[in-house]
Amino acid sequence: MQGVTARPGDRLGLIGGGQLGRMFTQASMSMGFRVAVLDPDPDCPAAQVGAQPILGRWDDPAAIDALASLCSHVTVEFENVPARALFRLQKHGVLTRPGWQGLWVSQNRIREKRFLSSLGVPLPRWGVVRSERDLAGVAVEVGFPMILKTASEGYDGKGQTKVHEAPALAEAWAKLGRRPCVAESVVPFHAELSIIAARDIHGNLAYYGPMWNHHTNHILDWTIHPAPFGPVTTVEARGIARKVVEALDHVGLMTVELFLTGDGDLVVNELAPRPHNSGHWTIEGATTSQFEQQARILAGMSVGDTGADKPACMANLLGDVWAGGDPDWAGALANDRGVKLHLYGKAEPKTGRKMGHLTVLDDDPRQALARVVAVRNSLSSRGLSACSGDPIQP
Repeated sequence: MQGVTARPGDRLGLIGGGQLGRMFTQASMSMGFRVAVLDPDPDCPAAQVGAQPILGRWDDPAAIDALASLCSHVTVEFENVPARALFRLQKHGVLTRPGWQGLWVSQNRIREKRFLSSLGVPLPRWGVVRSERDLAGVAVEVGFPMILKTASEGYDGKGQTKVHEAPALAEAWAKLGRRPCVAESVVPFHAELSIIAARDIHGNLAYYGPMWNHHTNHILDWTIHPAPFGPVTTVEARGIARKVVEALDHVGLMTVELFLTGDGDLVVNELAPRPHNSGHWTIEGATTSQFEQQARILAGMSVGDTGADKPACMANLLGDVWAGGDPDWAGALANDRGVKLHLYGKAEPKTGRKMGHLTVLDDDPRQALARVVAVRNSLSSRGLSACSGDPIQP
């Protein structure tokens, strides 16, 4: 059944109806597919744009069965979907792309680190903390400063803490609930990058990026494509991504988050087997967006062209933008008619919550970033974090 192709008019299935599911739904419907989404919220962002809602948790057998009754092809919005949900779908004869392997590996940082170590890709020094007895060992093996991360769950900086010295390690682990953790050495990086690999059922590969990402308070602030760090970095990043997807026999999208050191070396941070925030620029900026790519691969089609004609910059809109009241969307967008606005339909703006994003294309990446800065700053006094010097210089 691996080669079975869904046709326009068929209904594609989706587990998780947040902003990534919303943009997947929009891309799928533009290709003539219908979409059904499994989500506990009847007004989730994906349902707002036409996905048929199936109400339930992602581990609810009855809800999984209902999704299987409507769809022969199912994908996921995020990596924390239980693998048993995919197994249940497969028992109904449903094709799931990606398969369980990539999800299972990326759901647990210990498994992920062991998998990446087996590939020989560059990693920070790392160790495992499962009990108090492990603390002394990682203090020696990993060293300080280190980042202590819970093995499961946690994103956008949640579930992790920085530890500067050995006496603080036990307290830091206690604050994380004494849960199994990965300890990683702090990488003195020059830049944070990501690359998205797209692999279809025939093994054909295409790539987006690498992209250059800037974070504020552990949340992605802005992304520039292409990353201005030269062809050697691009070749090495794509080589790492290829190793990952081929080792997993991964069919779908796989994002590899990377650090670029001052010496020009790449170090792998984390994996995300799905579309990624740093790929949102592809909606306007690439021949095939990451969401159309997800739909194509799910349906059994070949990967689409990932080419980009112009540099692009994407900036997130967090709930902070609403702190002073409703933003003046009309006024801000009137100042630059080339800036594209995407809002995700979330009802309640919260500090740090991703509510939408802005994208602009420009021949000059400096101008792309400057234009996004100007529009977002006109929406809120928060603005973008300051960049020292020329932000485009490597």
